[in-house]
Amino acid sequence: MSGRDVRRVAARASTSAHHEKQQQVTRLVLAALENGVERIFLAQEPFRINERAVENLPQRDQVEILSFALTHTGRDTETMIDLMWAAGCRTFIVLGGDGTNRIVSRRYPDCALMPLSTGTNNVFPMMIEASLAGAAAGLIASGQLAKQAITNRCKRIHIRAVENQTDIHDIALIDAVVLHNDSLGSLLPFQGDRLGTLLLTRAEPASVGLSPIGGYVRPSGHLDDFGVLVRCGTPADCRVRVPISPGLWQDVAVQHHEAVPFGSEVALSGDGILAYDGDRTHNLANLTDCRMRVERDGPWIIEPARVLQHAVEQHILIRTP
Repeated sequence: MSGRDVRRVAARASTSAHHEKQQQVTRLVLAALENGVERIFLAQEPFRINERAVENLPQRDQVEILSFALTHTGRDTETMIDLMWAAGCRTFIVLGGDGTNRIVSRRYPDCALMPLSTGTNNVFPMMIEASLAGAAAGLIASGQLAKQAITNRCKRIHIRAVENQTDIHDIALIDAVVLHNDSLGSLLPFQGDRLGTLLLTRAEPASVGLSPIGGYVRPSGHLDDFGVLVRCGTPADCRVRVPISPGLWQDVAVQHHEAVPFGSEVALSGDGILAYDGDRTHNLANLTDCRMRVERDGPWIIEPARVLQHAVEQHILIRTP
């Protein structure tokens, strides 16, 4: 369902059509097979995107589509990657947004991950041609390049709390935020005047969502070894106007901002909704001892340009006559 939610109505985000996703999957499969991969696993999904993407390929026998009972929730992503991991997969290509990548990163932080955007304008996935993404992932998956030598682990926000005497541990890839006067389960874009405490792994000016709020005042990229804490509200030290969703610009009052070293804890209390990477997840009032921290312990992120350049330097892409 990525690329087809209510943000397309409430903001000006692009819609990613099933046919285009199908074409991307085809190009990813072909590129990976061209670069050393011998076996590819795809997941069953309700629109048969993967099935149609490979049904007419001569290499169809090298591709297996995994079937399982669909729930049409995020649990399907968990089931899918569990089956792939059990089959021996250690490299994942994810077509989806921050939320889908968050599920993969929470479950298998030691995997190699190629996050590929389907046009949803998230921060974490990359906008890059699928042929290049598949080639880079293929070089890593086939062991021709070691992921530890040519990729970097991504940062993750760890959120720990207690709810009804039960310990909670969750993660976010880009942002964890407290929303005021909001509701659990809402899929609408965030409102700038409802933002409270915001912790970011990546505060990038050239991004959409919550990331540019920090990016305008204290930038932090994928390779920077710190997170960014922003406290929003009035009285404000300054104001920023950011694209909080594609085509939807909002004013945000910033009271305070600072760099947060790895391992440094940020305590949360009071009322509000806790949201991770855009998903409203917990009612803060029901949580006790709620703390967040940033660490570099997520998946190894495949950056195609860097991987392909390294492959050239190692003469891997040259075929003997």
